[in-house]
Amino acid sequence: MANVVQELSHAAERQAFALAIDKFLDHLNNKSAEERTDTYLKLVDVAGKFYGKAAKPETLDKVKAYIQNPENRWVKFINRVLDETDPHVAKMTLLNLGYEAFFRGTKTIRANREKYGCNIPWLILFDPTNACNMHCQGCWSGTYGDKSHLSFEDMDKIVTQGKELGVYLYMLTGGEPLVRKKDILKLAEKHNDVMFSIFDNSTLVDDAFCQEVVRLGNITFQLSIEGTPETNDARRGLGHYDAVMKAMDLFQKYGILFGTSICYTRNNIEAVTNDDFLNFIADKGARFGFYFHYMPVGNNAVPELMPTVEQRRKMVERIRFVRSDKCDIGFYPMDFQNDGEFVGGCIAGGRNYFHINASGDAEPCVFIHFSDTNIHTHSILEMLQSPLFMEYHKGQPFNRNHLRPCPMLENPKLLREMVARCGAHGTNEESEESVEHLCAKCDDYAAKWAPVADEIWASQPHKKPAYENYTQEKKDHPELAAFEQLKKNA
Repeated sequence: MANVVQELSHAAERQAFALAIDKFLDHLNNKSAEERTDTYLKLVDVAGKFYGKAAKPETLDKVKAYIQNPENRWVKFINRVLDETDPHVAKMTLLNLGYEAFFRGTKTIRANREKYGCNIPWLILFDPTNACNMHCQGCWSGTYGDKSHLSFEDMDKIVTQGKELGVYLYMLTGGEPLVRKKDILKLAEKHNDVMFSIFDNSTLVDDAFCQEVVRLGNITFQLSIEGTPETNDARRGLGHYDAVMKAMDLFQKYGILFGTSICYTRNNIEAVTNDDFLNFIADKGARFGFYFHYMPVGNNAVPELMPTVEQRRKMVERIRFVRSDKCDIGFYPMDFQNDGEFVGGCIAGGRNYFHINASGDAEPCVFIHFSDTNIHTHSILEMLQSPLFMEYHKGQPFNRNHLRPCPMLENPKLLREMVARCGAHGTNEESEESVEHLCAKCDDYAAKWAPVADEIWASQPHKKPAYENYTQEKKDHPELAAFEQLKKNA
C-alpha cells in the first residue's frame, strides 16, 4: 500500500512539474531579457522550496546574482541552448534530467545510501552491444567483434531497478550503441521518464532516427571527435570526421541536444583544446563535452598515447580557463580525470556511476575491467553491495588530492589490493588482462604525475563540499564513527 501511495504522489508531483515547465518555456518564448530573468529567478525559488533545508540560502543567492547579470556568459549560454532546442526535447530534458534526476532522484539516492549502506549511483552506464563498425587505435572494444549484447529485457531490468533506487540518467556506450538502434528507441519510449545519453560515433545517424529522437524527447548524444580531420581520422579511420559533421548538421536541423566525447592523447591534445576547434564545434551546435584522458586498458593498449605530465598540467589550466568568465566560447567542457575536485574524487564503484558491459558484468568503471556480479544473476542493488563495489565504497576517496583520483591511473597500488581482496575476475573479452599487467602500465605515469599534481593542488584554494558520500570520513574522524554506532545502538 505504501508503494502505491508513493507512486501516486510521484505521478502527481511529476505532472505538476510538467505543467510548470510548460509555463516556464512559454514564458521564455519571444520574451525580453528582463522577462526571462524574472522567469529564471522564479525557477530558483521553486528549486529552493523543493530541496527544503538541503538548499543553502547562500548558494541560491549566488545563483540569483548570476541570473540578474544579463551579460553573464552562462545566462547567455542557457538562453542560446533553449532557443535552438526543439520545444519537446527541451521540455523532456528539463522534466527528466531536471526534476527526476537532479531534484527528486538526488534526494532518493541519498536516502537509499543510508538505507542500504552502500554506494548508490546518480547515473548508470551500460553497453547495449560490444559490436562496433570502427576500429580506433588503442581502443579495447573495437577488438571484441560482434560477441556480446544485452537483450532488451536486460536493458529494461537495468533501468527498471535503477529507477527504484532513484537513478534517472542512463548513459549508453559500447561498441557502437546505435547498432541496436531499434531497441534503444523502444527502451526510451517505455522509460520516457528517464534521460538517456548516448556516446556515439555518428556513422548511423540519419533523418529517420532524428525524427524519432525528437518525438521521444529524452535522448541526448556525445559524439566522438578528436580535433582536425587529420588528427581525428588518424586514430578513428578515414571518413569518420565527415560522418561527425553530417551528424552534427542533422542534430542542429532537428533541435536535438548534443555534445562531444573526446579522448585526449599525447598526439591530439593541442588539436582538441585550441580556440579554433572549440569555436568550430560550438558553431556546429555542440554545447557540452566530456574530455577523457587516454587509459592504457587492454592487452592491445598503446601506452605511448598517454599524455605527458606537462600536457596534463596544461589540460588542467586550459579546461578551467574555457569555463571561466574570461572565455566567451559557447561550449561547456568537463574533464573526467581533472575535475575530481568538483565531484569529490573518483566517482566509480557506484559512488556516482558504474558500468555494465555487453556481457552483463558489473564493472566499477568503464576503464576498470574487473567484476564479481552480472545482471543475469544479480539485481542492481546486489551489484552495488558486492565485495568489489564495497571495496570502492570503503576506499573512496583514493587520494585526498583530487587531481589524483583514480585507483588505477594515479594510485595503481590500490587497485591491485582491492582486486586481490575481493577476488574479482577480468572481463576483457579480447584477452583477459590481469590487474598486475594493467597497473604496471600506470606505475611510472603515477610516480611522475604525483609531484606535479601535488604542486598544483597546494597552489589552489579548496572548499570542502557539504556532501561527499565518503565512508572514509569516519576513518578520518573517529568521533563520527562512534556517533554512528551510538545511533545504531539507540
